Amino acid sequence: MTATMQAMVLDTAGSKLRQAEVRVPAPGPQQVLIRVAACGVCRTDLHILDGELSKPKLPLILGHEIVGRIEAFGEAVRDFAIGERVGVPWLGFTDGTCAYCRSGQENLCDRPLFTGYQIDGGYAEFAVADARYVFRLPEGYSDAEAAPLLCAGLIGYRSLKMAGDGKRLGIYGFGAAAHIVAQVARHQGREVYAFTRPGDTDAQDFVRSLGAVWASGSDQAPPQELDAAIIFAPIGALVPTALKAARKGGIVVCGGIHMSDIPSFPYDILWGERAVRSVANLTREDAREFLALAPKVPVKTTVEPIPLAHANEALARLRAGTLTGAAVLIP
Repeated sequence: MTATMQAMVLDTAGSKLRQAEVRVPAPGPQQVLIRVAACGVCRTDLHILDGELSKPKLPLILGHEIVGRIEAFGEAVRDFAIGERVGVPWLGFTDGTCAYCRSGQENLCDRPLFTGYQIDGGYAEFAVADARYVFRLPEGYSDAEAAPLLCAGLIGYRSLKMAGDGKRLGIYGFGAAAHIVAQVARHQGREVYAFTRPGDTDAQDFVRSLGAVWASGSDQAPPQELDAAIIFAPIGALVPTALKAARKGGIVVCGGIHMSDIPSFPYDILWGERAVRSVANLTREDAREFLALAPKVPVKTTVEPIPLAHANEALARLRAGTLTGAAVLIP
């Protein structure tokens, strides 16, 4: 195997990624080495690039929606075989000993490490990952189609679980996560009410094609009160907007890892036992549940494959909101 690989490297927050030839990482005793076939581009990557998530490992290879095949593994790895297709998500390591890990809340681990943040990720030809946080992927998806399942799908699925089982579900911000969640929600018999950027009729037509019963700009009120709402757009002002749209006892879930400041709002839109909660990371149970569910729905991902060397272009288009579905980098 070649000793070097092509990678897109972040040197400092706020800069563009640099195309570089770097050393292929060697797997540790409990790690696998993956030959990357595809890596999704996520809004979290933008938050890291822009310095909105502090203290990344620098220099850093971004990317936490990794699909590839196992090239090698450490001596302690028993569960995988060379050539198996696997996926790697955002949560890449937990200590297994803190109170959260011991209570089944490993997504809240006190000493976690995250793929493409503290661990080099998939904007490269190869990546290493902790074998505990590597998952077999369902058949029926190409490598590019499978990539969004690993963050947009997993975080979206956890957000949906946190939203409870109400019938009328609002979704604010219609990117990769939302277009997957909408399909799962419809499979569960829920009504989806979609909120896009005001005036974005293309996005509204797209979400209607996924089965939404209503779609409009986020500046509009839905025709009925919502049982729950999930906010994927990183815009704090949408929290009071969603609360106003929610019925008494409704739940508003903030599904992103970063959000702008939430403005003050009158207590009466929270009163009535409405709840606001955030979603943090994922658990391995979430991954196993969702990856088993996805082909049964079946979840269909809308992707745009982009060469790895054009990662900066993909990130710029994500920032501008000109992608339909998800950008996926192909080494």
